[in-house]
Amino acid sequence: MHASLAGLSVGDAFGDQFFLHTNRHLTAADLPSPPWEWSDDTEMACSVVGCLDIHGRIDQDALAAAFAIRMDTGRRYGAGALELLERIRDGHPWRVASVESFGGNGSFGNGAAMRVAPLGAYYAGDPERAAAEAALQAEITHAHTEGIAGAVAIAVAASLAATNTTHALIEAALDHTPGTYVRRGLQRAQSLKRATPEQAAQALGNGSRITAQDTVPFALWAAARHLEDYPAGIRACVTAGGDMDTTAAIVGGIIAARTGTDGIPPDWLASREPLPEWLENHPVA
Repeated sequence: MHASLAGLSVGDAFGDQFFLHTNRHLTAADLPSPPWEWSDDTEMACSVVGCLDIHGRIDQDALAAAFAIRMDTGRRYGAGALELLERIRDGHPWRVASVESFGGNGSFGNGAAMRVAPLGAYYAGDPERAAAEAALQAEITHAHTEGIAGAVAIAVAASLAATNTTHALIEAALDHTPGTYVRRGLQRAQSLKRATPEQAAQALGNGSRITAQDTVPFALWAAARHLEDYPAGIRACVTAGGDMDTTAAIVGGIIAARTGTDGIPPDWLASREPLPEWLENHPVA
């Protein structure tokens, strides 16, 4: 789990650098100048890891409180997430606030998927438990079926990646992902094994719409394609464009669940800003 968090945070921080105006001239092959700041993807993933460290499972009430209390608006939270977490911080029950968001439909954004890979790694080799716990953490902020499905798919993939088996990640995710647009995207991804990142993004999306269905299929395609090569997986996300910090966070979390922190280039780890101080009591890279 902690290796997955390291991979997620480095991927998030790397991808986030390409949104900076001063780095617009860089290509995916370049290495941005440090330090690399991480975004809300990492901040929320740290809360998930902290919850699992303390409770050994997803305690929804505790995690909802952690999301709200630790929210740093400087980490580029989306408008919908900001509004929801502010309501929870102000005392509104999260079960009500989550369902009432987005006109009563709940969010189908990619936020529940971006933070969940370490949870999947925590339940290594137990994809059914990973799927169930992923859905619980998703419900706090993403009540829509698509948002939950995206989190389930990523958690299942990370659970199996962490076992170092030869399981086909996309196929395994499909075994646990309900019949949604996310699932249809995963089915399309199965036929793109020889595609370039640009071709895969054109067919699957690259997260530019900030939805689970526009993000998760490409991220799983990139993770499965580069499961033994962390830098290549992260660079594929930057090549594809779109929501680069989120796709790179997802891909980094899955690949590092398999390779451990040894798969992350040491200079990349050193370039990422330190993780939150409140995690000092946890053995996080």
